[in-house]
Amino acid sequence: MTEEAQRVINAMDEVEAIPDPEERARAISEVLADQAARAKKWRDDRRQFVLEQRAMKPKAVPYRKIAAMLGVSLRTVQDIEAGYSGSGKNRPRATQAEE
Repeated sequence: MTEEAQRVINAMDEVEAIPDPEERARAISEVLADQAARAKKWRDDRRQFVLEQRAMKPKAVPYRKIAAMLGVSLRTVQDIEAGYSGSGKNRPRATQAEE
């Protein structure tokens, strides 16, 4: 895990450890609001990285290598490249005609 990511996780742990329930709930609301505002940009930034790696010349970086670089699954990298959220939630499902 990167040092930056660990600092963010530690900060979230500190929010969860706030002893006063009202203060904790307020802090959680603030974090959730900020995260919602950031989520699209972060997904776009991650997708841009994947697209750049796949467009490398003379040879595209393999999906497995990108997955290892990002610490995600191969399928997640494929979903990111295709423009899905990366969780598979909005990946098109096969229809009975396609099966």
